[in-house]
Amino acid sequence: MEDLRVSNEIVIQSHKGPYNVYFEENALANLNENVPEYAHFIIDKKVAELYKDEMKNILAHRSVLLIEAKETNKSLDKFPDYVQHFVNNSLRRDNIFIAIGGGIIQDITCFLAATMLRGVDWRFYPTTLLAQSDSCIGSKSSINAGNTKNILGTFTPPKAVYISGKFLDTLEEKELLSGVGEMLKVHVIDGAESYDLIADEYDRIFKEGGVMLKYIRRSLEIKKRYIEKDEFDQNIRNIFNYGHTFGHAIEAATNFGIPHGIAVTIGMDMANYTAMKMGITREQHFQRMHASLKKNYSSFSQYDVPLDSFLSAISKDKKNVGVSNVTLILVDEGAKVFKNNYPNDETFKTICNNYLTEIRQQ
Repeated sequence: MEDLRVSNEIVIQSHKGPYNVYFEENALANLNENVPEYAHFIIDKKVAELYKDEMKNILAHRSVLLIEAKETNKSLDKFPDYVQHFVNNSLRRDNIFIAIGGGIIQDITCFLAATMLRGVDWRFYPTTLLAQSDSCIGSKSSINAGNTKNILGTFTPPKAVYISGKFLDTLEEKELLSGVGEMLKVHVIDGAESYDLIADEYDRIFKEGGVMLKYIRRSLEIKKRYIEKDEFDQNIRNIFNYGHTFGHAIEAATNFGIPHGIAVTIGMDMANYTAMKMGITREQHFQRMHASLKKNYSSFSQYDVPLDSFLSAISKDKKNVGVSNVTLILVDEGAKVFKNNYPNDETFKTICNNYLTEIRQQ
């Protein structure tokens, strides 16, 4: 990814005070030159391999935990080993965790920071587009327990976030698509005009670093407005789960074969289709967004999503209220995103089946 420029920081207000998001191209090199003695590193194993020369001093530090970034490694049963590592390396409350990786590393670090010694500060160097453009702010962590995804979590903001576009150079195409999926989501939430702008520049995002950076920053600025009003996800922030009810069920049904942000992209398209078939939104809004959403998930449009597994997963979504309802985040006639409960009945199941077996694959 070329032509990324350092931009001014963004200040996020949280219940633990403000924290900054810094746009710093040489963030990793600067950290490697000035490794804090009191730090404990949690690093994506793949990132450590890709950047072993640039991270030489970091990797030689006394307390480094390398973790393969896969869903099973953010399961509760893995945490005793993580805890023991830091106990063995003399973690103290005035130390700091430094996370280098994507969303899985972020979730692991945030959960440990919230729970070990009743609270340890942490910093985040997001290395995926998805983390840079979305999850790096907002305080939330989520980990898995048993067969249930993201059932445990905390609200523990980092002390600082450092975004470097250099990490994007080593991402696979599906990882870039996954990140752009979350960026598209944020722009839907911001309104039809905002979404149409990013949709019009969709192809340029992948070709021009400056355009990519613009939409990373823009996505965080949009999200900032919501998380500062509703940090604990009790009200208006709920709509940031747009695409996620369907997306998480798709991930579960495919055993995470479809990457998160791409599953969310499919989930947004599926939510729009569901709203259209239920008479909640106009066909115009489904069609208006369908082309760019389909472009973002097209490489997974033929990926098998078993209906029974999908329906089982969506019935277990933690946002659901009651045993026979599903909580959905949809778009209304004015393309405004909202949340409501709907019967998990045969009509809903038929809509899901039609989308997964016909509309998605067209």
